[in-house]
Amino acid sequence: MKEYQTITEISGPLVFAEVDEPIGYDEIVEIETPDGETLRGQVLESSDGLVSIQVFEGTEGINRESSVRFLGETMKMPVTEDLLGRVLDGSGQPIDGGPEIVPDRRDDIIGAAINPYAREYPEEFIQTGVSAIDGMNTLVRGQKLPIFSASGLPHNDLALQIARQASVLEDEEEGEESEFAVVFGAMGITAEEANEFMEDFERTGALERSVVFMNLADDPAVERTVTPRLALTTAEYLAFEKDYHVLVILTDMTNYCEALREIGAAREEVPGRRGYPGYMYTDLAQLYERAGRIEGRDGSVTQIPILTMPGDDDTHPIPDLTGYITEGQIYIDRDLNSQGIQPPINPLPSLSRLMDDGIGEGLTRADHSGVSDQMYAAYAQGEDLRDLVNIVGREALSERDNQYLDFADQFETEFLDQGFDTNRSIEETLTIGWDLLSMLPKEELNRIDEEFIEEYYPEEQAEEVTAD
Repeated sequence: MKEYQTITEISGPLVFAEVDEPIGYDEIVEIETPDGETLRGQVLESSDGLVSIQVFEGTEGINRESSVRFLGETMKMPVTEDLLGRVLDGSGQPIDGGPEIVPDRRDDIIGAAINPYAREYPEEFIQTGVSAIDGMNTLVRGQKLPIFSASGLPHNDLALQIARQASVLEDEEEGEESEFAVVFGAMGITAEEANEFMEDFERTGALERSVVFMNLADDPAVERTVTPRLALTTAEYLAFEKDYHVLVILTDMTNYCEALREIGAAREEVPGRRGYPGYMYTDLAQLYERAGRIEGRDGSVTQIPILTMPGDDDTHPIPDLTGYITEGQIYIDRDLNSQGIQPPINPLPSLSRLMDDGIGEGLTRADHSGVSDQMYAAYAQGEDLRDLVNIVGREALSERDNQYLDFADQFETEFLDQGFDTNRSIEETLTIGWDLLSMLPKEELNRIDEEFIEEYYPEEQAEEVTAD
């Protein structure tokens, strides 16, 4: 192991040093300051005679007299099943006062790409207990389904609700629940948010089946680029070696992308859209594409990345690129939030592209797709009519139009608004859906098979609607 005292420049989170041997990309570096403190870093760029190093703990205390040691290996995550129930910082070090981690092995945090031929198509239902997701935008094992939020909206409360409630059934008929784990990666959150997360995890007992990574807002930005990779490496080990179904929740991807922009500026790179690096699409894809299922393995990795859209703009590069890579999105709506609806998920712009493959007979219930489609259509019609009411008033509308307006109101207060502590089964979600659809005459239910209308449409409601 060679040691150098050849630092030539320090720029933001980067250190530049001269070398006389080839240095590998992503190689781990130890920098010893004149005060005796040892800092860790990673080779960001390597060329003949010069390397740039991003320092995880920040460059404070480093000067030209500091020593640089190249360890000859990339960054690795110590993985073991005993990580469940542990809380780690953004660089993978325990911060919960527990014992040191004794790993089964150490895995490269970059991960190995899943061979497309070996990928299994995602088609099994994950129950989050949130009706707006389970009923309208179903999450499927192996899927990547982001949550698009904005500043000041309760996306953290929704993330905690999903982390507490998410479950899968291995055998729907026998009701056997398979091993399920949550890997929670927080990036750039405040200390107050971190305390809220931990209080909720401990209060509800969700910590027992979770691995938590915490990168705080006052931690170095460079560490944010490592945190999601550590979380996903842990998830891959639990899923593909220990047969867990793992749900990875990453919040907030906007902070991650801001860290990329900061590092790009320090490297004096030519910026892309709105100052973000031109390679941000590739970088995000490297993270998101680590979700999936592998043929012959029982476990799965499912991702829910959460991002806050700057200025509520979904054309901003972060949500825009995320939408290209992932299989849909869940929208947190500011207007619904102002009405007090919890969680304020707007199903109309939301989408789960794999939903149809994860619902139906043998997975959820045979009528699931029809109920979802019919509620989408009815709520969309009610929303359109609200704009018309502002112009002509309800008295000018037909009886049918007023029924759709009533449906939209009831849909928001009974289906969407369930609170952050209510865990609904898919049966409860679909039952509420049928109760709402029974506000409409049978002839309006043109997206549901007749056999399901006969089976589930409440007769007493039908009589009331007919009488009215």
